[in-house]
Amino acid sequence: MMHDEPLSHYTFTKTGGPADLLAFPKNVAEVRALVDDARDQGLPLTVIGNASNLIVRDGGIRGLVLILTEMKTITASGNQVTAEAGARLIDTTEAAYRAGLTGLEFAAGIPGSVGGAVFMNAGAYDGEVCNVISSVDVLTREGELKTYDHRELKFRYRHSVVQDTGDVVLSATFTLKAGDKPVIRAKMDELNARRAAKQPLEYPSCGSVFKRPKGHFVGPMIQKAGLQGHIIGGAQVSKKHAGFIINLGDATATDYLDMIHLIQKTVKAKFDVDLETEVRIIGEPGQPK
Repeated sequence: MMHDEPLSHYTFTKTGGPADLLAFPKNVAEVRALVDDARDQGLPLTVIGNASNLIVRDGGIRGLVLILTEMKTITASGNQVTAEAGARLIDTTEAAYRAGLTGLEFAAGIPGSVGGAVFMNAGAYDGEVCNVISSVDVLTREGELKTYDHRELKFRYRHSVVQDTGDVVLSATFTLKAGDKPVIRAKMDELNARRAAKQPLEYPSCGSVFKRPKGHFVGPMIQKAGLQGHIIGGAQVSKKHAGFIINLGDATATDYLDMIHLIQKTVKAKFDVDLETEVRIIGEPGQPK
């Protein structure tokens, strides 16, 4: 257990204030014990995956924070791949490839964890995890182990039932199809090349900041609004892809949030479109420490 630990050490943006308490459970029993302790002590509990599509405000997070990246076992059996919540989605796609299973190629470059992917129904290149997830094991805040089937997960765009319940995702099972390994690898390589060509992977960022509004593409709207390359503090609207906000080196979470609000305000004024954030924003306001 770590005390007053800066979450900037773990977020993909390299920003964010401290967690009062931070733990990295290694298995379900440890998760259960920590959830039980937090409940019994009346501590707020926050669970994050690998913090790739996340902004933690500069005031940090009160109570107990669990980062599940130590829970990363991935197994393949038949036409299914089961991955623990802290496993990287990228590693899960590689496991599917090695097993000769197709259906996860769209996720080959998504940097998030499996738990995060379940939480927000992660997707890319016209694919979403809801199309291939058959079941998810969770721990409720009351300490009960539970399995959701696909229907019970209530997936929709960038949403699943665990956003509503607060359940802790423990693992997910993906049901895939037998495929041709060279074809699977070629598709993964193609999508990763497209991602590298279009996205600012060389800088810290929180990934895609905004949900795609119906009938519009976010990046071009931000470009036409004249904000591509705009800088607030250490945060910049990426010159490579305007849908991304990058950390030039000394950004704070407040810089990110100020940029998000400016983009929303400007796009609303110019296009009458309300941009909703895709990135999860958590924690307390405050000054960077």
